[in-house]
Amino acid sequence: MTNRTVSVTDSETGKTIELPIMQGTVGNPVIDIRKLQTELGYFTFDPGFMATASCKSQLTYIDGDKGQLMHGGYSIDELAEKSDFLEVCYLLLNGTLPNSEEKHEFDHAITHHTMVHEQINSFFRGFRRDAHPMAILCGVTGALSAFYHDSTDISDPIQRMVASRRLIAKMPTLAAMAFKYSNGQPFNYPKNNLTYAENFLHMCFAVPTEDYVINPVLASAMDKILILHADHEQNASTSTVRLAGSSGANPFACIAAGIAALWGPAHGGANEAVLDMLAEIGDRSNIPEYIKRARDKNDPFRLFGFGHRVYKNFDPRAKVMREECHKVLNQLGIKNDPLLEIALELEEIALKDSYFIEKKLYPNVDFYSGIILKAMGFPTSMFTVLFAVARTVGWVSQWKEMIEDPMQRIGRPRQLYTGPDLKSYIPIKDRD
Repeated sequence: MTNRTVSVTDSETGKTIELPIMQGTVGNPVIDIRKLQTELGYFTFDPGFMATASCKSQLTYIDGDKGQLMHGGYSIDELAEKSDFLEVCYLLLNGTLPNSEEKHEFDHAITHHTMVHEQINSFFRGFRRDAHPMAILCGVTGALSAFYHDSTDISDPIQRMVASRRLIAKMPTLAAMAFKYSNGQPFNYPKNNLTYAENFLHMCFAVPTEDYVINPVLASAMDKILILHADHEQNASTSTVRLAGSSGANPFACIAAGIAALWGPAHGGANEAVLDMLAEIGDRSNIPEYIKRARDKNDPFRLFGFGHRVYKNFDPRAKVMREECHKVLNQLGIKNDPLLEIALELEEIALKDSYFIEKKLYPNVDFYSGIILKAMGFPTSMFTVLFAVARTVGWVSQWKEMIEDPMQRIGRPRQLYTGPDLKSYIPIKDRD
């Protein structure tokens, strides 16, 4: 809080009130408008909450103009280079990086919570084989509260901690089970001798008939994908988790709500849209035509994976992902894949073409992650599922922070009513 205020005067009544200006560690100042309704009788109107801070948070900060993303004060590129996903999980949950003893305890706890209750296997048989993996993940995640009653009391800090760790640990297992179910293969149990990323790849791609050998380049890329998607401030799915949690709902239900929000193509489905776009282009020879269409404001075609709603100059995650993308493609020796050829040519154009540069349509994290996941062998229907695996730690950290915030209230946005005024009821016999 600063000593600065903003004066608001009602031109009709002449009444003036002072609204405090609040200042965070970094970022834009915020006007505390709570007295606006109690003293002047007004609400504010802000569709999409584009100018409204719904909470205080110490977890993540984004500066879109500078292209900056921080978790707990650490830049995302430094975390991706020097850390691993579970260390970033610890940072988001606890606000500090762990020492060696804390890191060992946390890694051990997550690793030994990766198995799910055996009866959960039967849940999958209730879904059609062609069900979207996100539909399965959303349903099964919500059902976890039926199995883990001992971690649903949100007033107990120990239970909150256990639930948070369980969700981080079990989400890759559930995601891999959804993947295996959709392609008709048997489920793989997790292995405690593998890292988080290695274990996820093993559960997704191992088959009983042969040994699965972990490719370290792919495991490293997967770990970085998880880090880069761990949290992203008050986005749609995170806000959904906070809103659901504000009612006192159990953490498993809150995360299921986040998964549902993430499923939207304007949010977590962006990297899936990238591959759909590449498929629509079809061939490298068609690229000039589609670039021309993208420049035409009257053409409905849009380039997915370029530019970002928040980052105005560049996506800080994209630089890391670009390096990993080329490492994966070189490691796998993928050649003659039409979609990847289109993607790489589009990347080259976007980095050099004046239109892309002027419009700041740089390749973003969704562009590169979509290419990597396709190269690894994941179908596009799994892309958002992997996003959910990564974002689970952000969701539970935001949920935990909200529960522990003494200012927390049940979410109740207001509205600007534009419907009819009060009417008298007319009996049906008189309406003809």
